[in-house]
Amino acid sequence: MDLTTLIGIIMALGLCLWGIGPSKIGNFIDPQSLAIVIGGTIAAVTASYPFRILMDVPKHITVLFRGKKYNIPKLVDQLVDLAMLARQSGLLALEEKAEEIKDPFLKQSVLMIVDASDPDKVRDMLEKQMDDMMARHDEAAGLYEKASSYAPAFGMIGTLIGLINMLKGLNLDGGGGASSLGADMSVALITTFYGSGFANIFCQPIAKKLRVRQAEEELYCTTVVEGLMGIQAGENPKMLREHLLSCMKQSQQKKLLLKAEKAGGAGGGEA
Repeated sequence: MDLTTLIGIIMALGLCLWGIGPSKIGNFIDPQSLAIVIGGTIAAVTASYPFRILMDVPKHITVLFRGKKYNIPKLVDQLVDLAMLARQSGLLALEEKAEEIKDPFLKQSVLMIVDASDPDKVRDMLEKQMDDMMARHDEAAGLYEKASSYAPAFGMIGTLIGLINMLKGLNLDGGGGASSLGADMSVALITTFYGSGFANIFCQPIAKKLRVRQAEEELYCTTVVEGLMGIQAGENPKMLREHLLSCMKQSQQKKLLLKAEKAGGAGGGEA
């Protein structure tokens, strides 16, 4: 479970409250301003996206707190094992092995290299599936990025509403208007505070975390595609391992390659 997003949001809220001061928190509470910013942002997002995307918001929240789903070193070991099996028994032997694979994308990809003979066609089909997945993830992260731009805008709208009402009711001739000027101005500015806070404490961090999860899945899918293309081409398992681990840090590569050699799992010295 990944709690960094929740921890960051709590820290940001705590720092804001500490900066305001316990005795002055009441000065920053205004239900109408909150309704303009939060309600307006939700309304604008609803107007911008179809229901099929909006209905996935609970799933997005689940993704935020989900731990790292994809283990690239484990995937590489799995692909190397498949490569060794294909070299020993042929690609058709992978069909039975595919039934043991739980990940839908990897399973489908393995079955495709078993059934299809044209590597370019297989790569095109896998990359098309990957592009479709990334497009859906782009829409999800884009929703919160769009919300982070709407929130400050509605904060400014609320401020303008407050300023207009304040100036409309200002009566300098009567002697009572100037005395409430400071209080009315502070209420008008609260919506700007709400809009900026909602955008930068909630929307932007959520969008960024979804982008991080998207990058993890993209790396996973790319590794699957490259690995299976190597298997279909009959690439040496040891060389395949080195090729697939090239996306990782040098220190991690050396550690994993050394571990594979000690375990005798590379199996790539055989031609």
